[in-house]
Amino acid sequence: MTRLPYAIFIFSVCGVLASAACHPGPVLPVAKSNVGGTIAGIVSSVGKAPEPGRKVTATNVATGERFEAITGVNGGYTIKVPEGTYKVEVELRTGEVLTQQPGETRVQKSDLDPQRNFTITTKAPAFS
Repeated sequence: MTRLPYAIFIFSVCGVLASAACHPGPVLPVAKSNVGGTIAGIVSSVGKAPEPGRKVTATNVATGERFEAITGVNGGYTIKVPEGTYKVEVELRTGEVLTQQPGETRVQKSDLDPQRNFTITTKAPAFS
């Protein structure tokens, strides 16, 4: 006879769980998200040698908000950003200049803006 109270308990717990599972819960407003896209490219030196460990910054030209990434071993970078127009820059070291740099990039919802590539070279020494 001890099984009957246990069976009633189990049946009661299952009933409570089943009724709770059917309840939709509170209805919360969906937050308006500023879903954007991705800016991606490769940083290399003249001759196409990859430049790993370079900081790349995408700056929203309207708000000044900045997003950063560090290039991987292949010189590649990927930055997820909200919708907007961005200026993309790479950090240069002493004596370096850019021979290729992407222009402003307009990112819209779910965009993938690849080929935002940089090519770095060293300045020729100035002779006096």
